[in-house]
Amino acid sequence: MADSTPDTYDYGDGMEALNRATGRLRARHEGGDPTEPTRTWLDEDLTPDGRLSSLTIILDTGGCRWARAGGCTMCGYVSESENAEGVSHEALMSQIESALEYEAANAERPAEMVKLYSSGSILDNREVGAASRAAIAETFADRQRIVLESLPDFVSGDRLAPFVEAGLETDVAIGVETASDRIRRDAVNKYFDFADVEAAAETAHEAGAGVKGYLLLKPPFLTESEAIEDAVSSVERLAPLAHTVSINPTTVMEDTLVEELYYADGYRPPWLWSVAEVLDRTADTDPIVVSDPVGAGSDRGPHNCGECDETVERAIEDFNKRQDPSVFGEVSCECELTWETVLDRERSFSMPL
Repeated sequence: MADSTPDTYDYGDGMEALNRATGRLRARHEGGDPTEPTRTWLDEDLTPDGRLSSLTIILDTGGCRWARAGGCTMCGYVSESENAEGVSHEALMSQIESALEYEAANAERPAEMVKLYSSGSILDNREVGAASRAAIAETFADRQRIVLESLPDFVSGDRLAPFVEAGLETDVAIGVETASDRIRRDAVNKYFDFADVEAAAETAHEAGAGVKGYLLLKPPFLTESEAIEDAVSSVERLAPLAHTVSINPTTVMEDTLVEELYYADGYRPPWLWSVAEVLDRTADTDPIVVSDPVGAGSDRGPHNCGECDETVERAIEDFNKRQDPSVFGEVSCECELTWETVLDRERSFSMPL
């Protein structure tokens, strides 16, 4: 296993160059209100406990320390963390209070599940200290389930304990991106290995928590067919570790290497047909497999021809609810033949087709 932390990552010559490229593109937007969360919304999610109403809170913690050092080729979320030096306990709790006020104004009753993200790691003490995690656990102790975003190296029993001991079904959300160490390092520029994910999952399970894994569909430098095969094989390798796997099709975000490739005609976001293909082929695996394509139908997001995007997106949403892959047999479009041709003919040295 690699010595995988953002502080000790040994880049190597090639990866050092890639990290410099991603770091050069990072835009820091300082001076935001540290008492307000980045975003808050209400939704429903399929969980091992069935469909639950959910409150999602994106905390402004100062953001992912790996992103501050350069970060992943596709991730522009660091631009949303407006207080690079971090925020105080009082400010974090004000963000939680603001989210609760939003919930009270927009929902008839409190959500059954709370999802906490920071575009970084809720379990990183630099972002959210132990006192803040304890206070947050107490605040949501009356809910059924909580999801905590974290990189694998911050997962520990003592950091999960406040949530588990509060009686919450606790899940750690890990951006695995791919089960392939080569793709994760050379295409995504993420510093940890799959062995670190396995170790984090074991730690979470021993602490009484579950794992939700996030996979990236079509990192840069992969063809469409390679991206599909990578996602399918990654779901299969995550199956023993995670009860839920979310397939995240790449969206072209600002201030990222993917955006530079996109403008240079070196990257096309994945087809929605590819999302459907991955969901169809992994429907019989043990984990719940879902996808929520961000920016679906836009040029910078996962899309088909423009005529069928909304229809295919609705089919994906239906699959998320019912886990029935037959829904994909009910949608069709002439562009499906184009997509199949891309799968057959696209080559990495001349992509994208």
